[in-house]
Amino acid sequence: MPTPIQNALENWSSPVPLALALILTAIVYMRGWLYLRSRSVNIIPAWRAGTFFGGLFLIWIALGSPLAAFDEELLTVHMVQHLLLMTIGPPLILVGAPVMPILHGLPQQFVQSILSPLLRWAPMQLIGRVLSQPVVCWLAAAAVLVGWHIPAAFTLGLQSEAWHVAEHACFLASGFLFWWPVVQPWPSLAARPRWSILLYLFLATLPCDILSGFLAFCDRVVYPIYLYAPRHVNLTALEDQECAGALMWTCVTIAYLIAAAILTTQLLATRSSHRDDLAQSDSSAAGASFLR
Repeated sequence: MPTPIQNALENWSSPVPLALALILTAIVYMRGWLYLRSRSVNIIPAWRAGTFFGGLFLIWIALGSPLAAFDEELLTVHMVQHLLLMTIGPPLILVGAPVMPILHGLPQQFVQSILSPLLRWAPMQLIGRVLSQPVVCWLAAAAVLVGWHIPAAFTLGLQSEAWHVAEHACFLASGFLFWWPVVQPWPSLAARPRWSILLYLFLATLPCDILSGFLAFCDRVVYPIYLYAPRHVNLTALEDQECAGALMWTCVTIAYLIAAAILTTQLLATRSSHRDDLAQSDSSAAGASFLR
């Protein structure tokens, strides 16, 4: 006799449009990356390309893998999806510097006749400048995180397939917005000192800590829909909620700490290099003065 988990997996099917979109994106990126490499433009190392494909794979894990068969039954699984879409997948994709490979991977006729004029269009450039502002990115991410975890919105996303797709799209889009000022992929330029991103990351932990702490320590089930969901694991709805809150708290903290550590290392390396350049300049000036 099949188990409940087997029944859930049998009723699950991978969304074909999602898989096709991810595969097409991977092919376009690889085509552009290989083109740049063939022209001796080694600006994107292989490890960065690997992070791009890793990010795409994590998005598929969140939305297209058998994991999605249990998101309506376990809040913990739903939280894993949100973390993959907002906290882990987007920064890996952005580290792969996707803009240049994708522009070179798309048909050039399409890029020159449609995409380039669209990107040079003044309103589009204005939208890009606004959306790349750290304040806007932070507010968008916080609004999506808090808004979709309001019980009424969360329940709507579980009861309606269209709203469920909209929920996941919001998490993915806000993930890209949030990580854009942190990763600063080409062609973006830092409008503020890079050390300010450390404060940006610290402030971003606050709404996550409040929400995850509330889920982990609340003595009642926040989302009643999980009280009536079939349970394939030995977890009560309240235990599932506590696990989801603890998972969010841990993963977000680790992800932001890793980003802050990398950024701090880069800032210290830049500062050390700047001091070495100044010392070399002073030495050269002293030598020239002695020769005179």
